[in-house]
Amino acid sequence: MKNNFVIVFGLIVIMLIHPFPAQAAGNKPSNIYLVKSGDTLPGIANRYNTSVNDLKVTNGLQSNSLLVGQKLWVPIMYEVIAGDTLRGISLAFHSTVDSIKAKNQLSSEDLYIGQVLKIPPKKMTMQGQHILMTREEFSDWLFNARINRKVTIIQQHHTWLPSYKHFNVSNHFRMLMGMENFNKRRMGWSNIAQNITTFPDGKVAVSRPFNIAPEGTIGPKANKTGITIENVGNFDKGHDVMTAEQKETIVYITAMLSIKFGLTPSIDTITYHHWWNLRTKERVLDRGPDYNVKTCPGTGFFGGNSTTSAINNFYPLVSRKMQEILANRH
Repeated sequence: MKNNFVIVFGLIVIMLIHPFPAQAAGNKPSNIYLVKSGDTLPGIANRYNTSVNDLKVTNGLQSNSLLVGQKLWVPIMYEVIAGDTLRGISLAFHSTVDSIKAKNQLSSEDLYIGQVLKIPPKKMTMQGQHILMTREEFSDWLFNARINRKVTIIQQHHTWLPSYKHFNVSNHFRMLMGMENFNKRRMGWSNIAQNITTFPDGKVAVSRPFNIAPEGTIGPKANKTGITIENVGNFDKGHDVMTAEQKETIVYITAMLSIKFGLTPSIDTITYHHWWNLRTKERVLDRGPDYNVKTCPGTGFFGGNSTTSAINNFYPLVSRKMQEILANRH
């Protein structure tokens, strides 16, 4: 009886110390889970001793649906080795020092060899379907995501209204909800029109799910295989002057999307709303009469809204950023 108790007690201790499958991989556990056929969020949450809500907030999931091949950040157990620091562990496992301390009830950053820590992935900033991110967070989110529709066109737009004067650095979600409500109630669309929104402070938001084609007056041909980027501001000449932070974000996320979908920057893959006839919904490039085309994304957008401006001023920036990103990922 006593021996049986010892065996059972030992098994319980092992289960408490190593409750997550990722730890079984060895000294370098992975906190990225690759979704397989038959997986569900409740099942994955149960496997990693977390909640569905935590998985959704951690990974910026807009629904409970999963796609095979999708990657998810999950919590793991990690055993401290010589030279480890909380900062190093947090950077290695997509976490933060504060969240590791809170999860493990640590009063300081002191560690000892053999100490077992639960490492929670850092959470994203979400409100409803809207996910607010830094450029770097968008990069992780995008490359972990699986898109089940063909994407061949990246659309560039400006909001015109709201513009810079409506942005106060802390009202990202209020602006997004305002645009969503306008698109649904005034325009009669099913959701917010754009997949992505960039802000003057360099933040980027994903709103309309990527697996759903965008809506908007640019028309169905551009939307069917499109991803829409709506840049907050009025970038017609004489109005808002784009901040350096927003400019960097626009170039960066356009480069990231081009890499993700295997696109080479050109007038066929990165398009401006100005190049599409509002009445016929056909692409007219620079040949559209002013009364049938919008100025969007602005007459001052990276030097102008013409194809020449895009070729000379915008595409080279995107191409260089793509090379930089790819070089740093190896």
